[in-house]
Amino acid sequence: MARILVIRLGALGDFVQSFAPFATIRAHHAHDVVDLLTQEALAGLGRQAPWFDHVLVDRRPPWHDLRAVLALRRVLRSYDFIYDLQTSGRSTRYLRLSGLTAWSGIGRGGQAVHDNPQRRFMHTRARQRDQLRRAGLESLCVPDLSWLAAGGPVLPAPYGVLVPGAAAHRPAKRWPVARYAALAVRMAEGGLLPVVVGGKGEGALAATIRAACPTAVDLTGRTTLPELGGVLARARCAVGNDTGPMHMAAALGVPCTVLFSADSNPALTAPVGQHAGQVKVIYVRDLATVRVDRVAATLG
Repeated sequence: MARILVIRLGALGDFVQSFAPFATIRAHHAHDVVDLLTQEALAGLGRQAPWFDHVLVDRRPPWHDLRAVLALRRVLRSYDFIYDLQTSGRSTRYLRLSGLTAWSGIGRGGQAVHDNPQRRFMHTRARQRDQLRRAGLESLCVPDLSWLAAGGPVLPAPYGVLVPGAAAHRPAKRWPVARYAALAVRMAEGGLLPVVVGGKGEGALAATIRAACPTAVDLTGRTTLPELGGVLARARCAVGNDTGPMHMAAALGVPCTVLFSADSNPALTAPVGQHAGQVKVIYVRDLATVRVDRVAATLG
């Protein structure tokens, strides 16, 4: 029985984009031990998922902290093969730290190097598919997400989810919250309960929406990631910026409208749905130019 490690450290959207690769690796190593190395914020979601035997947290020790780096090296060297799905500068340094050649990633010296010169121009899912193909995994599995769809609070149906937040340091990725508020009013008038989701720091956005639409439900900072999955899975639709919960909604098969500004490129990172037409992308240079009518029209 081999010991396999999967490295995926990134944000929620990146993690969700790896669901199919996770399931593929698990199926390929059905009789092996498959562990995950990730960041603390995603560890709970990783433990809930059916693809890993153990979930380890990468504390990202500074390289000058010799004791912590040596402890990380011991962990890495305890595995027989490592899939680096992060492929960042840091995770690639882990290849050298591990001393392994049994490695799938972009670092030189690994036996399954993803050296496709077009990788920077490939969508995340296509890039990971190509990387795994180099390691002998020919096709991606369709992941069973029933484990993610079952949890969370049960809300009055029908409802639609609004995701007005995004990375705080990238404000250009956010459609103005006043437009979300106006959209919430339209949803409520049409018989669709608006439900606002996001992190703890996005409560002010929900408050603005509820000031215009008091019937809206504020769940910002009130669900774990697995619970959020259940809330999204039961929604009639979801509208939001290019951020993690929208990737989760798309993966769960929810009809989605995702708003992209020039700050990110949907050709590389758009949420992946379960069927054609499920995910609608509005891509403009400046999200402040997107009218409520345009977004409301996508909800059909």
